[in-house]
Amino acid sequence: MSAAKASRRPERIVHIGVGAFFRAHQAWYTNQVDHTQEWGIVGYTGRSAMVADELRPQDCKYSLITRSATGDHIDIIESLVRVEDGANVADLVATVANPLTALVTLTITEAGYRVKPDLTLDTADSEVAWDLQVLSEAVVASPVTAMGRLALALDARRKAGAGPIAIVSCDNMPDNGKVVRQALEGFAAVMGVQTVAYFQNQVSYVTTSIDRITPKTTDADKALVVAQTGWADNSPVVTEPFRDWVLSGEFPAGRPAWEEAGARFVDEIEPWENRKLWLLNGSHSLLAYAGQLAGYETVSDAIADAGLLEAVEKFWDEACEQLPTQGLDLPAYRAALLERFRNPRIRHNLAQIANEGATKLRVRVAPAALAQLKKGKSGEASAFAIAAWVKWISQTDNYIDARGADIELAKKASDSVTALVTLVSPQLAENAAFLDRIRALQ
Repeated sequence: MSAAKASRRPERIVHIGVGAFFRAHQAWYTNQVDHTQEWGIVGYTGRSAMVADELRPQDCKYSLITRSATGDHIDIIESLVRVEDGANVADLVATVANPLTALVTLTITEAGYRVKPDLTLDTADSEVAWDLQVLSEAVVASPVTAMGRLALALDARRKAGAGPIAIVSCDNMPDNGKVVRQALEGFAAVMGVQTVAYFQNQVSYVTTSIDRITPKTTDADKALVVAQTGWADNSPVVTEPFRDWVLSGEFPAGRPAWEEAGARFVDEIEPWENRKLWLLNGSHSLLAYAGQLAGYETVSDAIADAGLLEAVEKFWDEACEQLPTQGLDLPAYRAALLERFRNPRIRHNLAQIANEGATKLRVRVAPAALAQLKKGKSGEASAFAIAAWVKWISQTDNYIDARGADIELAKKASDSVTALVTLVSPQLAENAAFLDRIRALQ
């Protein structure tokens, strides 16, 4: 660490999965409230070290472009004090084991947790199987999954006597705190009883609902920063004015006062996370597949199509039937979503949203569909969303999905529709009427 960095905020937060969303959301919240500069963030990249390479030369500072329909506002974010290649496992272990570290936040995508639909660790996953060997000391090597690496780091913290810590998932999954716990305890099971006890008693798993759209940065965005600030930022981030963060859980080693920037701390988070997962993320997935099939590239383009707007509204109607009518202000939230989707200056690419569809649909659309079927209803709007994915995935090889091998096998099955829907939800695949609706839309 350079002398300049050593004089900055102390390293108290670890983040795994440094990407645009994290830098527009958690890093922004911390930057807003850390007036006394006590909460520096150390970030570890995901699949690529590119962000670390971009940020290091500029002391990890970056510009955040908040883009409304009428103009842009640029902030300089300084809450990141160090960014490392995620493959630098030894550094992650040392940082998490440091007594000053109070919490770990995560944005590793839904697929990064390596759990099965029942939320238990997917031991059939080849990389999980490898990490289990590493953590059981059967082989001498480093873990390769984010959860395996974090498990190793937490065990090092236990051995160092560094005290309790909070783990905060910021990925779009229901009960994401439980998902983290299940994954980590699955790894701890091969690491010994003391490790299991530490993970159960000294690690707090905070559940969150997060919301802020962050489209891909373009060369034009970099040029804008230069024009407005005079600074040639290697790695600016673009976002929308809207942001939301709801958290539920304990922080035994402390946390920033994120509530000063609008975060909400609640006892019961499920209604909030379902509102966001189903209404925002579910409709995003619907538009990602149906929109691309119709020839559109962005959310704002797709939502301008009257037919797709109607499909989104119908999906929202179905999802809202499963949500509490009190406290969530659903009409206002839906109106805000439409305003956000229609913002022509936020180029949220449908191809970006379409990634990891098999896992995303399982948590964004399937719950609303299953609830509709349980009530004896058709789930027609939810079927439309899943049917759009089935049709899109059947027509393309150009997709990113951790379950790609399973998808390719399903596409070649004699009944490919049933096979693909099974990847999203085995329960939905068992409903003949629901499957008939999907087949009719192919």
